[in-house]
Amino acid sequence: MGNITFISTIHKEIGKSNAHELYKIINKLSPDVIFLEAIEETYSEYENYLFSTYGVFHGKLEISAIQKYNYNTSFQYIPVCENGLSDAFHKKIKLVSQNTELRKLIDNFNYLAAGNGFEFLNSLECINLQEDMRVLESLILNNTELDKTVMADIEAYEKPMMHNIYSYCINNNFSSAIFMCGAAHRKSIIEKIEKSKNKKRGNLSWTIYGN
Repeated sequence: MGNITFISTIHKEIGKSNAHELYKIINKLSPDVIFLEAIEETYSEYENYLFSTYGVFHGKLEISAIQKYNYNTSFQYIPVCENGLSDAFHKKIKLVSQNTELRKLIDNFNYLAAGNGFEFLNSLECINLQEDMRVLESLILNNTELDKTVMADIEAYEKPMMHNIYSYCINNNFSSAIFMCGAAHRKSIIEKIEKSKNKKRGNLSWTIYGN
């Protein structure tokens, strides 16, 4: 086993947070394996055919960056999600998304992501802004049961990702890998990585991209 670099991303391009900038990061790290927050169906055989035959890039930022990396490099692509986000999560987003104060925080997040790119997405500032958004969402909802359900659903969404990464690592050898996941999960994933360091994981090590 080798080293995995954890990189926070967003799923759609905005300003400096784009596929080319992410490709440059990936290319510099030169991973043998790429773990991605995605289900297997996210990058279908047909979409791969469109890219390999006609050069049509995927609409998801991370996959588009991976496709650019694939021009010159061979690697193993591993989607690590088992399911999409829950109905309760989408219900929550629908309920809170029209709030003016939350919109201001979202607009600020998008402004910083566009202006500072992956430097911002992989920063403590990003984590803190995401935390501010989560706190405000809970206040807007004023619905303890829905909030608890969504928190449990997110945990159930993240845990299989980590499990699938470790399962792959146990059964396969590699030198360098990356794990790309949405910035909203950054704090929680880092906490899970830190907890895993207390367990025996062979020769596997982690690097947190950014600060």
